[in-house]
Amino acid sequence: MEELCYVVLSCLLVIVVLYGLLELHYFLRMCLCVVLARFVKRRCHILDSTTVNGLCLSNDVDTLLYHMNNARYFRELDFARVDFYERTKLYRTITGLGGSVFQGAATIRYRRFIRPFHRFNIVSRIIYWDEQSLFMEHRFVRPSDKFVHCIAICRQRVIDVSMETVMSALLNAATSSRASVTTPLPLPLSSPTSHQPGGISNPAMEPSHAENGHAHSQQQPQQQQQQPQQVLSTVKLKPPLPPELGKWIEYNDMSSKNLRSGC
Repeated sequence: MEELCYVVLSCLLVIVVLYGLLELHYFLRMCLCVVLARFVKRRCHILDSTTVNGLCLSNDVDTLLYHMNNARYFRELDFARVDFYERTKLYRTITGLGGSVFQGAATIRYRRFIRPFHRFNIVSRIIYWDEQSLFMEHRFVRPSDKFVHCIAICRQRVIDVSMETVMSALLNAATSSRASVTTPLPLPLSSPTSHQPGGISNPAMEPSHAENGHAHSQQQPQQQQQQPQQVLSTVKLKPPLPPELGKWIEYNDMSSKNLRSGC
């Protein structure tokens, strides 16, 4: 009996040490998030929005125990990004093309605090991309009335691969998958209006863009004719640069130039 007590105490001590050194619950939750996104949740179009659930716990609040600590918002974004990366196959596409991705910049605007033990959702979506970067928007939303507590903008930098190439691969893969489901037989070239509605949900796109973007690859039987249409499809699906994001990109570029010049 005494040996059993020593074993139990040793196990508890190891857990406490691991929790103090590694923040064990963070890694356990990250593993759970990856498993759920990869094996349980449905796959999403790269331009879809994804949602993860959160709860403000006692270890998330500030010293006054009044609301969620400001730094915790950025940590919660880790789980939202992992969920988005896995469900859209974004990370696997980047690494499959020989590249890697890391956080380049982030900004957040707070509107109203989140109280302890209150639930929230993080809604994530792509708002723009260029040759080197992917720009994502994350909204902390109250489930009861859809009130937006805060909005975060993150810039994901990719290296050793073009972001345009990554997005083209994902958009073309989604187009091919959709075509195989909705149109098992080739559509005649003289019937552009026979495009079937539905398919992959994408609220970020205009309906005309979605129709134009998915029509070309279904109608071109030869690979050499299909490639230019795929490039055109990617251009049509790409969202326009939001004005506020353009200002933010300009600020980041100015900051980088000042740091390189020694300012």
